[in-house]
Amino acid sequence: MNLLITSAIIIDPNSPFHQQTADILIEDGRIKQIGQGLSSDFEKFDATGKYVAPGFFDLNCNIGELGLETKEDLQTGTRAAAAGGFTGLALMPNSNPPVHSKAEVEYLRNKAKGNLVDVYPLGTISQKREGKDLAELYDMYQSGAKAFTDGNRPVQDAGLMERALLYAQGFDALIFSYPEDTAIAGKAKVHEGEVSTLLGMKGIPSLAEELMIARDLYLAEYTGSPIHFSTVSTKRSVELIAEAKKRGLKVTADVAAHHLVLTDESLMGFDSHYKVKPPLRTQSDVDALVAGLKDGTIDAIVTQHTPHEIEFKDVEFEIAEYGMIALQTTFAIALKAGLSVETIVEKMAVNPRRILNVEAAGIAEGNAANLVVLDAAKQWEFNRADNQSKSNNSPFIGQQLTGAALLTCNNNQVFKSNL
Repeated sequence: MNLLITSAIIIDPNSPFHQQTADILIEDGRIKQIGQGLSSDFEKFDATGKYVAPGFFDLNCNIGELGLETKEDLQTGTRAAAAGGFTGLALMPNSNPPVHSKAEVEYLRNKAKGNLVDVYPLGTISQKREGKDLAELYDMYQSGAKAFTDGNRPVQDAGLMERALLYAQGFDALIFSYPEDTAIAGKAKVHEGEVSTLLGMKGIPSLAEELMIARDLYLAEYTGSPIHFSTVSTKRSVELIAEAKKRGLKVTADVAAHHLVLTDESLMGFDSHYKVKPPLRTQSDVDALVAGLKDGTIDAIVTQHTPHEIEFKDVEFEIAEYGMIALQTTFAIALKAGLSVETIVEKMAVNPRRILNVEAAGIAEGNAANLVVLDAAKQWEFNRADNQSKSNNSPFIGQQLTGAALLTCNNNQVFKSNL
């Protein structure tokens, strides 16, 4: 891949060119030169008024392989990722079979070789995600799993979580916690509050999340282990994590992009596209999440990309599956939440790699070209024709959005948007 990107505003806190406008010369997939007025016979991409940043990295992505390829496969999932500016994906183990041994980890890593988007399978904490016995954590780590999680199933057994935290310490791996106390959440589908009362539906109280965060913080403090909380969604959760960081605990957290702009009021029409887990909360929770990103309490923004076939979403709200696709819309949603491009790059490109202990994608001479060109002012409609995913379960389809990835580079490959 040979390319000359001209007049780009570089956003990369780890780069000596941070916040400078410059040309970037890429030869054979590496950044050969950064400077003013560069010339070349290579293909040119005019980035005047646009930003160049390290490629985004998603810490929470669901792709159907293994076993659920009718929802999404690696080919369509990584293409949607590239269209959204992502050059790295941490895959949740919510597959069939789940990623609970080195065989699944190695299969996914081998299947994803040669792709523009780097793929990092996350292994399960428990065998078959059943929450009873530890999975083969060390074997999976040796095969390339950087962290462990039971995905969208919380580890209800405190003893199992304690053992996982202690065991992972031995080889410097990270445990992800999906915080939900299932005994309190029960079988409810939406946030407990005024909207659930108006709809006549049982609600999931914020306490279900906050109690699990409090428990796992105690366990992390007791074991001296790092812990990462995935998709926090309540105001009190943000406060608990902020308090833990002040006490010096090794804790990080992420938030799903849709929780930054949507509230439970979106459910008034019983549209199953808004059925997600954790559920959409209140405006005060949304405000706290955005503030938590700005003050550093929350470290990362994730897509929580969760594709489904139409028969799992175009049904009654009660029986519809949770989740929405989001790889192509997350940048625009983060802008809609009022975040600056600098903050978005920190939360979607820099911090996720640091959390997962993946090599940083720096924009500097000599480095591999792992970058994205972003247009924060680009207005576009997310429609089915431009959707690169196999699935269409997004409430944002048909909506006008602002902010898009125009060009994504990695592994000596380039993806150009047709927006």
